Amino acid sequence: MTGDQHPPYASATALAGLAHEVEALRRAVDPLRQLPGRVDELAKLLARVADELADHTARSGPPTAPSWLMLPVDPDTARQVLAELTAWMGAVYLRYPDAAASLPDCWLWHPDVVEELLWLMHAWCAAYQGPAASVSLVGDWHDRYRPGVVRRIKTTAGTCSLENHPRPDRDHSTVPVAEAVEPIAGWWARHRDQPPPGPTDEHYAAAARLQRGGLRR
Repeated sequence: MTGDQHPPYASATALAGLAHEVEALRRAVDPLRQLPGRVDELAKLLARVADELADHTARSGPPTAPSWLMLPVDPDTARQVLAELTAWMGAVYLRYPDAAASLPDCWLWHPDVVEELLWLMHAWCAAYQGPAASVSLVGDWHDRYRPGVVRRIKTTAGTCSLENHPRPDRDHSTVPVAEAVEPIAGWWARHRDQPPPGPTDEHYAAAARLQRGGLRR
């Protein structure tokens, strides 16, 4: 080997540097690996709602929506309904700025608001994915159903005005205080004739995080 030839083996320093770069890349990529799983979970929830709607329609004719106000006394059913609803809200409903601005942090504590959102979700499924899906149903959903629900939620909950619309940097797809699904589902399934459970420190913290991100109020 002549004096100006490079040795055939990398130095320990070079290997250590390479290992450091690989580790840095791994840390940068790891969080991204969770995204496909979350997207898949959301897709499965929405597909299940659409399948249930299609099955129900095939058996009983025109589609109907479940009623939150008349939901069976069963915590598992309540949890499933709220899980499907919050998934749909994050994927569809809260993509509309007026809907995101008018939805209160305490929406889960308002049975009338949950009722409105639940039927609106099923109207969306019928318009887009049901066996009778059509352009006219989609038009009705956009022109009448969605604006009507937004208007009623804004009126009954009293949450929105021009000066406290969320800032543009807020993630509108974040469902307010979704951490409360479990206690609200249990209350509504078993004790809906009694006062609801109060918000916990976790719920207040979640609301505060959204407020720091630009939520109204």
